[in-house]
Amino acid sequence: MRRRTFLKWSVRAGLITAVSMAGWGCSRESKDGSQAIRMPPLPYGFDALEPYISEETLRFHYEKHQRGYVDKTNRLLRDTSMQKQPLVNILLDSYQAKSCEQNAVFNNAAQVYNHTFYWNSMKPSGGGKPVGLMAERINQSFGGYDTFRETFTKAAIERFASGWTWLVLKEGALAAVNTANAVTPIVQNMRPLLVIDVWEHAYYLDYHNRRDVYVEAFLDHLINWEFAAANMGEA
Repeated sequence: MRRRTFLKWSVRAGLITAVSMAGWGCSRESKDGSQAIRMPPLPYGFDALEPYISEETLRFHYEKHQRGYVDKTNRLLRDTSMQKQPLVNILLDSYQAKSCEQNAVFNNAAQVYNHTFYWNSMKPSGGGKPVGLMAERINQSFGGYDTFRETFTKAAIERFASGWTWLVLKEGALAAVNTANAVTPIVQNMRPLLVIDVWEHAYYLDYHNRRDVYVEAFLDHLINWEFAAANMGEA
């Protein structure tokens, strides 16, 4: 039942639609009629987020890390029952699986999803306070933007080791949550709105060990509130 509910409001909120429009999280027909996870295009140029994220970091992160996850996912899915499923279904079916093979599918497929969500959570000349409905929901859930910023920053800085810090819709309210490694909120019955990648490879070339400065740059100059609002939909 929880899975059916998730898929219903995902489509309504634009998560699946947004995936398709951006070229991510979807599948393509291969020559033999099977489906494979596609490498998503970036929504901007490699130098578009400078000086906050350098072209070197973005190229390495996108062309090496995410490309590796896409390729590994396709290898793992080959000749399996999940090969023709949409990416979200693959995540839901493989999460907390009992076999090592299924766990590997989840870890790699989820990283395809998470990284693509991250690219779309940023935009050139982004950042700052949200407006409109997002501002209203931030005020309702956190008591104001300043409290949201403090809560989100604390979560991102204190996330131990590798993972992600998300703004999600959880039980009708917005919340800042961390997930470890490849875990994504969609398998925890939460609706993701935006995310920052806090794996070291996301920021180390530009900020070294100063994760706090990277998080500050994300909030002040990069965050894409329009993407978050689109994912929130009518909720």
